This record gives sequence, C-alpha cells and structure tokens, in this order.
Amino acid sequence: MLQKGPLHARIIERFDDMSEQLQRAARHILEQPQEVALVSMRELARNAGVQPSTMTRLAKFLGYSGYDDFRGEHADVIRISADGFAARALQRDEGGMTGEGLAHRMLQSLSTQITRVCEPDTLSRLGMMADRLGKARRIYVLGLRSCHSVAWHFHYVMTLLGEKTVHLDGPAGTSGDALIRASAEDVLLAISINPYSLQTLELAEVACEKGVGIVAITDSEVSPLVTIAELVVLVSTESQSFFHTLTPALAVSEVLCGLLAARDRIVSLEELKRADRHLSAMNTYATSIPRRKI
Repeated sequence: MLQKGPLHARIIERFDDMSEQLQRAARHILEQPQEVALVSMRELARNAGVQPSTMTRLAKFLGYSGYDDFRGEHADVIRISADGFAARALQRDEGGMTGEGLAHRMLQSLSTQITRVCEPDTLSRLGMMADRLGKARRIYVLGLRSCHSVAWHFHYVMTLLGEKTVHLDGPAGTSGDALIRASAEDVLLAISINPYSLQTLELAEVACEKGVGIVAITDSEVSPLVTIAELVVLVSTESQSFFHTLTPALAVSEVLCGLLAARDRIVSLEELKRADRHLSAMNTYATSIPRRKI
C-alpha cells in the first residue's frame, strides 16, 4: 500500500484555500499519489482533468519552486505492497482490458479494496461508528444519486431489526422534512462520493445545525462531509471500468448493520423472527415459478 508522505498532509491542510482547479488537481494527487513519480506532468494533468500549468501553480501554491521540486519530494510515496495493485493499475495492458481480462482485473481490484477496509484503523473507526449509531435515539440515513443504493440497503436491513432508522428519501422534494423533529439525541449517517451530491451536503448541514451528530462514509480526506462529521470511514471508489465502484461503501454499510445487530443478539433475533413471520404471512417469497392461471 502507498505510504503517505509530508505532501499528503500539506495538501489537506491547505485544500480549502485552493481555487477550484487547484482542488481538482490536488484531489487527484491524493487519490493517485503514485502518478506524481510515475507519469509525466502532462499525463498527470490530463488524468486530473486540468491544464499542465495547473500542476505548476499547485506546486508553487504548496511552497515549491516548481513542479520538478514538487515531484522529487513526493517520490518517497512509491512503496507498493505485496499485492502490487497500484503498480498493475498503472502498467496494465490496455489492449487486454476486455472480456475475461477486464472482469479479472475488476474483481481483483475489488478484492484489494475490501482488504484495505480490514486495516486496524478502519476497523477501529467502524467499531466507534457502530457504537455512536447504537446509542442514538434515531438514525437518519442519507445517500443520494449513486449512493442511494448504499443508504437504502442500510435502512432496509435496519428495518428488520426495528424502527430506529429514517431514510431521507421523500418524494416531491420532501427529503428534508423528516428532520423536523431531529435533535442532538439523533445521528445522521451520510454517504457521498465525488462528485458530491449538493442536496446531500445541504441536508447534512441542516442536520448538523440542529445538533444531530454526523457520521459519514465517503471517499476522501478532503470530502466536504469530513468537515462536519464526528466519525468518518473512507472507502475507495477507484475502478478498472469507466464507473466508480460502490462495493467498498456497501461492504462498510453491511458491517455496520452486523455490528449494530450484535449489540443485543437476543433482541435482534426476536425482531428477525417477527420479520420472518410477517413476510411469510404476506407470501413474499417463492421457491419456484408460480403456475399461470388459465
């Protein structure tokens, strides 16, 4: 795994003072630090979606004489772990990124990302987050656009254990209405990744102003949610395809559900039995294709 050098902390410290273009370049470097030493400045800029001159301006903004000085100090972050994922991602054969080759790389990437979630610091944060959620009177769950599936899955699983969660997903623009009675006794679980949904950030800010505790699943130390959250679990969204992956975020939400259910196993089992009886009475599931009535 790539180690974090002094540049990492410097970027985070000064991130809020950067222009939009500098933030875009800085965010890419935080997410792909190995590229600073492994690719040219032009390629780095292209990957970040900015002009090459932006990289020079970023280097000077951070106190370096120029980009070469910036690049030289950053070279010490190139320490790849035994899995070699980052190196393979940069050196992959683009001609082989189809069919089974692409499927293999995508699944290998996901496996590596899940492994990273198992690091001691993340496990500790997951435990603290579950404890914070468990002690709350009510858990508000917020995740919009691509993150909607993660938020909905967390809320659905938690409804099998009781009535503690409220999913902020109201129709006709009423998502925020559920916060009317929110207070400092409650916690908001917010899920958002870059590009961050404006409505997610606005609702999180409203909840924060009402005294609601904020815990977040997000993708970067410079995510807007980090500034208002008590606890944050960071997940990777990097993918070998054209799209962000939500698998690590979904895995984190599932772990939180498991930790919350384990807090009181007896009560959890009783609630799950109640849910099973209800779903059975509703004839919700089937084991074969029903015969058509003629």
